[in-house]
Amino acid sequence: MPHNGCPHQCSFCNQRGITGKSYQPKSEDVVSAIELAQDKLKENTKNAQIAFFGGSFTAIDREYMLSLLEATSPYIENFKGIRISTRPDYIDDEILELLKKYKVTSIELGAQSMNDEVLKVNERGHTVQDVINSSQLIKSYGFELGLQMMTGLYKSNDDIDICTAEKFIEIKPDTVRIYPTVVMKKTKLEMLYKTGVYVPPTLENAVNLCSKLLLKFDENNIKVIRLGLHYSDSLKTDMIAGAYHPSFKELCESKILFDKVYMSLSSQPKGKYKVKVSPKCISKLIGNNKSNIKKLKKLGYELNIISDNSVYYMDIEFI
Repeated sequence: MPHNGCPHQCSFCNQRGITGKSYQPKSEDVVSAIELAQDKLKENTKNAQIAFFGGSFTAIDREYMLSLLEATSPYIENFKGIRISTRPDYIDDEILELLKKYKVTSIELGAQSMNDEVLKVNERGHTVQDVINSSQLIKSYGFELGLQMMTGLYKSNDDIDICTAEKFIEIKPDTVRIYPTVVMKKTKLEMLYKTGVYVPPTLENAVNLCSKLLLKFDENNIKVIRLGLHYSDSLKTDMIAGAYHPSFKELCESKILFDKVYMSLSSQPKGKYKVKVSPKCISKLIGNNKSNIKKLKKLGYELNIISDNSVYYMDIEFI
């Protein structure tokens, strides 16, 4: 639902460019998508959610919103529930009671930053307190709460972004999404970038920061369900700068594993070492184009990586 319901044009936003879609779905489109999912998932629909993303779901025309929710009614018992995304300033008791009625189970808020100055200059149209108030209300109704943040926004920096993550942790959401800022065509950020007012973080800088954020959330048992923008052809066409990589999360996890290995080895004599990792982490430890292995070799350390199911995900054990 690209940009639907959004009362503001944020500095960074070109939803049609990011998603590659401008068409607004109708109730029959919802039915088609659900029936296709049922056909593909078979009995696994109980582990799946129906989701409305791209715009601010609770800010769209009420009659239109209800038509979309009504379309899910004949199928909802076959699914885990409904997930929506919306703005922090479009949540109240009335809307939450309505969402409960239609079996919505998860609500994600596009908070983006927990710094009022950053929110203001990027024309978000809401405050930090709106995020806090809405989050508390959502949790009080028993919904699963998700919070979305952006790193590298105009007038933000690493310290501010880390503070945003820490304030998220205080709120205790169930899930988090982290999106490094990219500069899209036809946005205010494009103008700021082209005039040199805004300098987006490099990919390396974004990986360094987001790997720290990933660890912070993991240490506090908050699941990061997305790190980096989804790939689309139009994203590549309309993006003119910023820290985008189709495997951004893997780059961050690879950085975390490299740091853990190097921290363990830096006080040890140079030479060959055996390290055990989860089978899911072998490629992450090796790194993109064997980057971690090459860096460690330059530092004088050679690794023999052993797959071991007993090792916790994103952890390492030296033999």
